[in-house]
Amino acid sequence: MDTVVISIGGSVLVPGEKDFEYLSELGRLLTELSSQHKLYAVVGGGRTARFYIELGRNLGADEIYLDEMGVQATRLNARLLISALSGRANEYPPETVEEAVELGNRHEIVVMGGTTPGHTTDGVAALLAESVKADRIINATSVDGVYTKDPKKYEDAERIDALTFEGLLELCRTSSWKAGPSNVFDPLGAETLVRTKIPLLVLNGRDLPNLAAAIRGEQFSGTVVSGEEE
Repeated sequence: MDTVVISIGGSVLVPGEKDFEYLSELGRLLTELSSQHKLYAVVGGGRTARFYIELGRNLGADEIYLDEMGVQATRLNARLLISALSGRANEYPPETVEEAVELGNRHEIVVMGGTTPGHTTDGVAALLAESVKADRIINATSVDGVYTKDPKKYEDAERIDALTFEGLLELCRTSSWKAGPSNVFDPLGAETLVRTKIPLLVLNGRDLPNLAAAIRGEQFSGTVVSGEEE
């Protein structure tokens, strides 16, 4: 049985439309696949986190405090996913990677949110993958892969089908950190991948058949980050 860590963006999990339908289908999918794969899911804060962070920023809160609010939002979203897994996952989101590893000894699926300020859930997913010796990480985002620039803002953005770990790190370094980021991956996560060489698959998380293929290790539509560019 191989081990897969899935980083699920909060904007994918609860975008504000058909949330219940998607969560129910995702829960059924992960439950089914958990009989063949050891699954860990790290859930982002999405629009819920951004709402509180922007409101707090306007009220004068500093970035560390804002990020702490964002971490709480990720754990709230994690509870939603746990609710969709019919008792196959841990009951409460762990607050550290170490706790998640220990829960993996007792549950078929482990679900968590963020950990500490300055670590995005993508970074947490990469550190968790290192700790559990994952075979691959899946980054389930609101776009269908890694692009040369934000495809939601630029029509000339081009999808990159294959990328090296170092190439991903270079892309991540071009953006500055603040609470509530929405980049394709964060520098901490990319640096971890450079060290561990665990393949990263980036895809649209709302496309459940495609997500299932990636979890199974089958051909999928998206970006593969590995040691070599094709």
